[in-house]
Amino acid sequence: MLSFDFNNLFEGRIGDKGITAEEFEAVLRMAPKMHEGIVIDRPNRKWRELPYVSRELIEDIKATAGKIRENFESFIVVGIGGSALGAKALFTGLMHPRHNELPKEKRNAPKFYVTDNVDPDGLNAVLDVIDIKKTAINVISKSGNTVETMSQFMMLAGKMQEAGIKDLKDRIVITTDVENGNLRKIVNEYGFKSYVVPAGVGGRFSVLSEVGLLPAAVLGLDIDALFKGASDMDKLASDPDVFKNPAYMYALTHYAAMKKGMTISLMMPYSDRLYNLALWYVQLWAESLGKKFNKAGKVVNVGQTPMAALGVTDQHSSVQLFTEGPYDKITTFIGVENNNTELEISDVDLNMFDAEYLKGQSFNKLFASERDATEYAFKKENRASLRIRMDKVSEYNIAAVMYMLEVAVSAVGQLLSIDAFDQPGVEAGKIATFAYMGRKGYEEKYRELTSPIESDPKLIIKI
Repeated sequence: MLSFDFNNLFEGRIGDKGITAEEFEAVLRMAPKMHEGIVIDRPNRKWRELPYVSRELIEDIKATAGKIRENFESFIVVGIGGSALGAKALFTGLMHPRHNELPKEKRNAPKFYVTDNVDPDGLNAVLDVIDIKKTAINVISKSGNTVETMSQFMMLAGKMQEAGIKDLKDRIVITTDVENGNLRKIVNEYGFKSYVVPAGVGGRFSVLSEVGLLPAAVLGLDIDALFKGASDMDKLASDPDVFKNPAYMYALTHYAAMKKGMTISLMMPYSDRLYNLALWYVQLWAESLGKKFNKAGKVVNVGQTPMAALGVTDQHSSVQLFTEGPYDKITTFIGVENNNTELEISDVDLNMFDAEYLKGQSFNKLFASERDATEYAFKKENRASLRIRMDKVSEYNIAAVMYMLEVAVSAVGQLLSIDAFDQPGVEAGKIATFAYMGRKGYEEKYRELTSPIESDPKLIIKI
């Protein structure tokens, strides 16, 4: 169902711009210690156990989802970062690409929205296309204090009350910490149905927890297949043999690439369905690896910048840079062998001149040809790339790839001697936002932020 091909990362395929045998031998010598660190650390990483959650929890989630599916026309996930990106990846990957535009009898699930930004225009646009009286929401925040999530929750709950809805318990589900945080206080005060973000599971590792499972169940996805894909990958990703473990191979080749100056990790799926998977990867890689300090407290300022591109769309823009710009990227191509649709290029009754050769062929062949041609162009220009191939976009395959990448990023963290599971760089912006918005206890920070700073007028251009 899945294959991982690392050949086009090495000098034997792409010349001296690839990883040399000596360079790979050097990182292979680090593999036993990397594996040992992961094994020792595993009890602290509760996300490794998510593929094995209890049937009781699964049945409870399915029951809640069933009520939402039966009683509501729209379902909104209110969250940001890891509380949103996993659900978006599952939604766009596994549902009809125009799900929300389908008539109800063809949708077989509520319309689905994720509000993961506080842009007032974007939020108001969601309100324009839903009937608030026929809408349920899932509010997700591990801390229970995320300003973006709380503000959206307040807006949507307020709109429900303005519409005359008196009992919000029927339509609001909260996913948060088991005992701490503002959302848990609200659950305790008003009796909302709630689920738990498990302890030790950060947002970017939470897609197989209650965070991602309730949205998946509301959409009618096969949760058991998600767990099967992740658990099968867990077995592979626990093997100390690098050549049998795609997560370890992914980690070691990326680490070797970083050492060789490839400071950018590009993910380029050839599937509209998988673009949000690439965006989920961007958060996973950036937030896990971008660190100022190593575990010893030394300033290291490490990290590999992740990027997302979409085949074939970005062949007509970014690929020019990718094939002829700096040798600073390692690319992961994701291909899908069997699309859900077979679509022919019409044998139209018009003289198409130089495009005549396309008549009667298929978009499936064209899509695959463009994918293979781009991989060839990268190889021809000695650009490092690897290939993930799926037989189809399915719950099993998506969960397996996501789990593989989660293990891979934790392995890179071991190689870099950093904590891949914290995000201190995000906290400064959160604190500053609290201060600007007038949260109690942040008065001193507000004074610091609003202290006048002299600016050079020559560096301000106005029209």
